[in-house]
Amino acid sequence: MSETDLEELPLVEHLRELRKRLVYSVIGVVVSAIVAWNFKEELFNIIRKPIEPFLSTPEQGLVYTGLMENFIAYVKISLMGGFIISCPFWLYHLWRFLAPALYKEEKKYGLAFIFVGSLLFISGVSFVYFVVYPLAFNFLLSFGQGQDQALISVKEYLSFFLSTTFLFGLAFEIPLILTILGLLGVVSADFLASNRRYAFLILSFVSALMTPPDPTSMLFMAGPLFFLYEISIWSIRILVRDEKK
Repeated sequence: MSETDLEELPLVEHLRELRKRLVYSVIGVVVSAIVAWNFKEELFNIIRKPIEPFLSTPEQGLVYTGLMENFIAYVKISLMGGFIISCPFWLYHLWRFLAPALYKEEKKYGLAFIFVGSLLFISGVSFVYFVVYPLAFNFLLSFGQGQDQALISVKEYLSFFLSTTFLFGLAFEIPLILTILGLLGVVSADFLASNRRYAFLILSFVSALMTPPDPTSMLFMAGPLFFLYEISIWSIRILVRDEKK
């Protein structure tokens, strides 16, 4: 084996490990989605609930204009449900992929990584569902009331709901991501603290992109992200200090 092959072997092994973990994670999501399919009607009712009070005909719900639209909607709902249900499973495989880069003492945080990661993801999903959506729909659908009727299609609503819910769930993983980077030595608590103003600027921009176009939703998104960023700084300080001890 040549010297070049020896240098490329670790990268090849990492790519193989990444592929394996991705395959396992996808299988977990698909199996969970099959389970969620059996509750597709109940899940769709939950998804419709935030917008129902703002529809002109809430008893009729959303509208669809294509033969396959409702079927595709149920598939998307089941996949999203499967992704949420299998959250601890794909976080476990993410940890298994990252663990070789950590020291032996740091690998003991595996269970905490899975638990905290699942909690943060569910918190993000719950926050956008119970807080952001009612405010956003109240703002967006308040224009033209009394003259125009809101006939929102299943396809349009699901596209907005699923993408926004997914992004909020991932955004709430900021403390977990930054803490792992801190343990890996990529960033430090002092670096994050000294660049706080730039981080807040970036998070504000991200909040504006992720939320509906109204200032209230943006503020309700930016506030938790600022708080989670500060939590990340303290988390890195505590864990790195314990490792040094």
